[in-house]
Amino acid sequence: MVLGRLLQTSPTRKRGTDICPKLRPLAREANWRRRSLAKRELNNRCHGDALPADAAGQLLSPTSLSSSVFSETDAFFSIERSSLRTSHPEINVHPLSRDPGATAATDMNAEKDFSPLTPNIVRALNDKLYEKRKVAALEIEKLVREFVAQNNSTQIRHVIQILASEFALSQHPHSRKGGLIGLAACSIALGKDSGLYLKELIEPVLTCFNDSDSRLRYYACEALYNIVKVARGAVLPHFNLLFDGLSKLSADPDPNVKSGSELLDRLLKDIVTESNKFDLVAFVPLLRERIYSNNQYARQFIISWIHVLESVPDIHLLDYLPEILDGLFQILGDNSKEIRRTCEVVLGEFLKEIKKTPSSVKFAEMANILVIHCQVADETKLTNDLIQLTAMTWMREFIQLAGRVVLPYSSGILTAVLPCLSYDDRKKNTKEAASACNHSLMKLVTPEDDEEEDEQKSGGTGSPSKEDGQPTTEADGNDMLNASQESVGFSNISFFTPASADRPQVTLDLDGIVQVLDRHLHDSSTGMMTRIAVLKWLYHLYIKTPRKMFRHTDSLFPMLLKTLSDESDEVILKDLEVLAEIASSPAGQTDLAGSCDSTDNQLELKVPGSKTGDSSPSTPSMNSYFYKFMINLLKRFCLERKLLEIRGAFIIRQLCLLLHAENIFHSMAEILLKEEDLKFASTMVQTLNTILLTSAELFQLRNQLKDLRSQESCALFCCLYRSWCHNPVATVSLCFLTQNYKHAYDLIQKFGDLEVTVDFLMEVDKLVQLIESPIFTYLRLQLLDVENNPYLIKALYGLLMLLPQSQAFQLLSHRLRCVPNPELMRTVDESKYMDSKQQGSKRASHSPMDYNELLQHFDRVQCKHLEVRHQRSGRASDHHERKLM
Repeated sequence: MVLGRLLQTSPTRKRGTDICPKLRPLAREANWRRRSLAKRELNNRCHGDALPADAAGQLLSPTSLSSSVFSETDAFFSIERSSLRTSHPEINVHPLSRDPGATAATDMNAEKDFSPLTPNIVRALNDKLYEKRKVAALEIEKLVREFVAQNNSTQIRHVIQILASEFALSQHPHSRKGGLIGLAACSIALGKDSGLYLKELIEPVLTCFNDSDSRLRYYACEALYNIVKVARGAVLPHFNLLFDGLSKLSADPDPNVKSGSELLDRLLKDIVTESNKFDLVAFVPLLRERIYSNNQYARQFIISWIHVLESVPDIHLLDYLPEILDGLFQILGDNSKEIRRTCEVVLGEFLKEIKKTPSSVKFAEMANILVIHCQVADETKLTNDLIQLTAMTWMREFIQLAGRVVLPYSSGILTAVLPCLSYDDRKKNTKEAASACNHSLMKLVTPEDDEEEDEQKSGGTGSPSKEDGQPTTEADGNDMLNASQESVGFSNISFFTPASADRPQVTLDLDGIVQVLDRHLHDSSTGMMTRIAVLKWLYHLYIKTPRKMFRHTDSLFPMLLKTLSDESDEVILKDLEVLAEIASSPAGQTDLAGSCDSTDNQLELKVPGSKTGDSSPSTPSMNSYFYKFMINLLKRFCLERKLLEIRGAFIIRQLCLLLHAENIFHSMAEILLKEEDLKFASTMVQTLNTILLTSAELFQLRNQLKDLRSQESCALFCCLYRSWCHNPVATVSLCFLTQNYKHAYDLIQKFGDLEVTVDFLMEVDKLVQLIESPIFTYLRLQLLDVENNPYLIKALYGLLMLLPQSQAFQLLSHRLRCVPNPELMRTVDESKYMDSKQQGSKRASHSPMDYNELLQHFDRVQCKHLEVRHQRSGRASDHHERKLM
C-alpha cells in the first residue's frame, strides 16, 4: 500500500527510472495484482445478471445492456475492456501511473464550483480509470433520483448542463468520458421523464461522435444507447439529429465504433417501427441529402433504413418516392454485391406497391428520373447494365399504369428506349423491356392528338381523366435531378422536360418526338432495329396525327430520301412506307405551293387526250409531295448509280405496291421526258421497262396497256412511249406489250439508222428472252393468226436480222420456224375472220394516237442521243490526243 501511494504521488514518473531497483519486483507484483483484480471484477460483471434499464440505483453498464431488446448486443456492449485495450494499444498505461492530463483537469476543476456535484464525484469523473468513472456515475444517478423525487427540475437541468459543458465538451479526453457516462446516468435516473431533457442530453453526446479519439466515439455511442433505450419513443422528435450522427458512425473506420453504431441503429429502427408518431415529412429532406453518399457503409445504412420505413404500414414512404428514387438508382450501381442486392429488393417492393395503388403514385414526377437512368453513360461498367434494366422495367410498368400521363415525357422516353432496341443477346432482357416500352408508348398516340388546342378545349375530347391530372415535376426536384445527372456522368445525355407544364390537359410532345426521331435517323451509328423503330414511329404519327406531322415534313423529307440508301432491306421497306404515306395523305394537299422546293417540282402531267392536271380516273389523286418524291427519287438514282443498279428495281416495285403503279410510271415518264442527262434517262427507262414486263406487282397495269380499249390506257401509253424513246429496244417491247405490231415493225426499220453497239445488241438479246417468257404468251399464240398479224412476224424477223449468230438468234429462229404456212390456215371459218377484223377496227376507233407523230418523236429523241454520244466521243478523242502530245 505504501508503495502504491508512493508511486501515485509521482505523476511524471517514467517506468524503470524513479523506482529503486530493489523495489521493482514489488512494484511489478503490485501491478499484476491490480490487473488480476480488475479483470476478475470485469468478468464477474460480464457474466452476471443484467438489470433492467430503469432499475433504481443501477447504471445501464455495457455489460447489463446485453439483455436489451436485441439478443446480439454482446457484439458491442459485452466487449471486454481487455479486448478494447488489445485493439487500442495506447490504452495500456501502467496502472500505477497517473495521466498528466487527468491531473491537470482535476487541478483545474478544483477551482470551479460544480454544485450540486460533490468534489469526489468531480474527481472521479475526471479519472482515467473506468471503474472510478462508473462509481461517480452511480452517485450522479442517486443525486438525480433525489431531485426527481423532489420535482426539482432546475437542479436536474443544472446537473445536465454541468456534465455537458464542463465534462462532455471538455478539452480533456478523460473528462469527456466522464461526462458521457454521467449523462447516461442522468437519463437512467430520469426514466420516463428523460423525454423532458432529451435535447440537453443528446446534443453533447452527438458532438462527441466527431471526436478524433475512437475510444471516445465508442463511449459516446454507448452513452447514446443508454439514453435512447430509456427514452424510447420520446426520442422521435430528435430523430433527424440521431440519424445524422448514426450515418457518420456507420462509415467509421474503427470496427468497435462501427459495431456499436449498428446496435444503436437496430434499437432506433425498433423504436420507429413500433411507434406511430414518426415525422416522415421532416425526415425526407435529410434522407434525400444523405442518399447521395458515395461511402459503401453509409449507403448500406441508408438503404437499410429505407427498407425498414417502406415495410411499416403506417409510414407512407411511397408518397415521397420521387425525392429518393434518383438516389436509389445510384446506390444500385454500387460496387458491393450486398448493397446492390438490398437495393434491388427495396426497388422491387416499391414497384409492387405502385402496382397495387397506381392512383396515388406521382408518375409524372418520376418519369424524368427513369429517363436519365435508362440511358447508359459508361457501357464498360457492369453495374450500369443493372441500373438500365431496372429503370427500363420501371418505365414499362409506368407507361402501362399511367397511360397518357407520360405523353409529355415521350421524347425523353424515346431517347432512352430507342438505342436499346439494337442491343444484342447479352442485354436481351433490357432489349425486351425497351421493346415493350416502345410498343406501349406508341399505343398512347391517338387521333385526338391531331386536334388543335382550341378544338380540344371547345370539344372536350382531349380532356384527361382524374388519374391523368398528375402534378408535374417541381422545380426543386428538377434541380436535384440535374445535379445528380452531372454527378454520375449523364451530362452528355439528352434530358427532356415536359413540353408545357402549365397545360390543364395532357398533350403529346410532338415537336420533341420528331426531334428525337430525326436525330436518330441522322446518326450513322444508329443500329438497324433502332432505325426500323424510328421509321415505324414516323409512319404511326403520320397515320394518327397527319395535320401536325406535315408541319415537319419539309425537315424530315431529305433524310427519308437518304435512308433509301440504307444497307438493310427492312429499313428501306419501312422508309418507303413512310414516304408513300406522305405522298398519298390528304393532309398533304394543303399549302400546295409551300410543299415543294421550287417551281420545277410542281409538274403538271400533260397527257394526250386528257385535261391538264387531271389524274387518271382509275387511281386516286396524289398530293404535292408525291411529285416531289418522284423528282427527288430520280435525282437520287441519277447521283447514286449503284443504288439504281442494286436497289432500284426493289424500290420501284415496293412503291407500286404501296401506291398505284399507274401513278408511279406516269409521273416518272413525265419527269424523264425533261431529263437532261440522256444516258441516265436511257438507263432508267430500261429499268422501268424491265419492271413493267416482269414484275408480278404490275400485272394489272400490263393488262390495262395490253388492249388500249379506253382513253385512259391510250393516254398512259402515249405518256410512257415519249419517255421510252430514250431506249429503242424498250420502245419496241412497249409496242409488243400494247400489241402495236405495225408500229414496232416501223421502229425496227429505223434501227438501221441507229448506232448499233454491244449494249444495244445485249438489250435485243434480253428482249428475245422475254418473248419466250410467260409474259408474252399471248404474243406467241398470235403467231398462229398469220393473216391478221403480219407485222408481228415481220417485227420478229427484223429482230432476228439485227442479232448476230448467237444463242438468242438460234432461239428466235426456232420460234419463227414454227409459224404455220398461211395457205394451210385458210380453213378457218370466214365468219370468225370477219369478227376479228371488226374487233381490230373497233380497237382502232378507240385509239386516238397519231403513230406518225410518235415516230417523229422517236427520231428526235434518238437524234439527241446521237449528238450526245458524238460529243462524248469527241471529248474523249481530244483528251486522248492531248495525252499523246
